[in-house]
Amino acid sequence: MGSATITHPFHPLHGRYLEALKTRRVSGIETLMLRHPELATFAVPREWTDWGEPSPGGTPDGPALLAEFDALLQLAELVEALAPNRRVDE
Repeated sequence: MGSATITHPFHPLHGRYLEALKTRRVSGIETLMLRHPELATFAVPREWTDWGEPSPGGTPDGPALLAEFDALLQLAELVEALAPNRRVDE
């Protein structure tokens, strides 16, 4: 089938060139099954390799986002729920 390079900047095998075995969809996400010579086989989202489009969270050549907007909004709602009587300007 070929080979693929892990491009996700935070993956421990970032930059590694691995044998690609097959593609499949898992829970609606396109994945790529890769073979590591010492770690056996594993699946990663296709967009984490040079086979896919980079995610909006950043690219290997550019800065990655520290957090996505929706995650920050959920965090703010959680903090507010934990301390409902406190105001930010206090």
